[in-house]
Amino acid sequence: MSAGESPSSDPSRVLEEMPLGLALREAENRLRRAGVESPRADVELLAAHLLRAEHGEGVSRGQVVAWAMAGNVGTPAGFDELVVARSSRIPLQHLTGRAYFRHLSLDVGPGVFIPRPETEVLIDELNTFLRQSPRGERPVVVDLATGSGALALAAAQENPECEVYGVELSPSAAAWARRNVAFTGLPVEIIVDDAAQALIGWESSVTAVVSNPPYIPSGAIPKDPEVAEHDPDMALYGGSEDGFAIPRGIVRRAAQLLLPGGMLVMEHAEVQAEGAAEIFSTMGFHTIETITDLTGRPRATKGYSGV
Repeated sequence: MSAGESPSSDPSRVLEEMPLGLALREAENRLRRAGVESPRADVELLAAHLLRAEHGEGVSRGQVVAWAMAGNVGTPAGFDELVVARSSRIPLQHLTGRAYFRHLSLDVGPGVFIPRPETEVLIDELNTFLRQSPRGERPVVVDLATGSGALALAAAQENPECEVYGVELSPSAAAWARRNVAFTGLPVEIIVDDAAQALIGWESSVTAVVSNPPYIPSGAIPKDPEVAEHDPDMALYGGSEDGFAIPRGIVRRAAQLLLPGGMLVMEHAEVQAEGAAEIFSTMGFHTIETITDLTGRPRATKGYSGV
């Protein structure tokens, strides 16, 4: 028996009949065998989600760990069902209904792309740019292909002096974004339109554009079932063999929308950094720079509109 295995590791055993600590270990083993990358974190987050219904919204993952060690809280009802669902590679965020991005807790579910931690670096770049920009009229920030609204909402939360807009073509994703605007209370306007053509009449009036567009090449299939089977195709595939058809349209539209000296920062795959820089240059951006994520991978490109 390997380290960390429970004595049984039997999927027929009812987790809800076990003490919380043992149920977490058994559930962790089941998720690990199913190929889930972070089994311990996931089972603790699933338990926290259920225990909030019993003990209030203050229940965190850390609280679950403390209760499991103390042995004074039982395994919550519904835990078996959620562990089975997660073992089938339904995304954790679809099961809890929540995704965390920067300082935000967002509503997510089927029909919208789940925001990823690597996208948070776009907000770091935006914040730095806005702090260094001359103070004048109220800055306008646009998130092209906003999805759940994560980038737009983070931009508004961390830069309250800005007007912020999110553009999204998918009606279902836009509905999730509007739900998150209502949930957070942040002043973001969601506009349903094609990001490559949106905001007619706004040319040369936007301070900064952020974007996490679909960029996966049309012939590629994401290796994780959570992505391949549950994220919307519209949010994944870039519309061409190189994945750049949609991003190219977004860079072109950003170049038209931005004020002279305005900034575009856009996410892409790590193998697309050189191609992204070339697109930025072709569209007239200058001082182009590749941005690395927290693991050092080249995951975004930024540039400035012509002066």
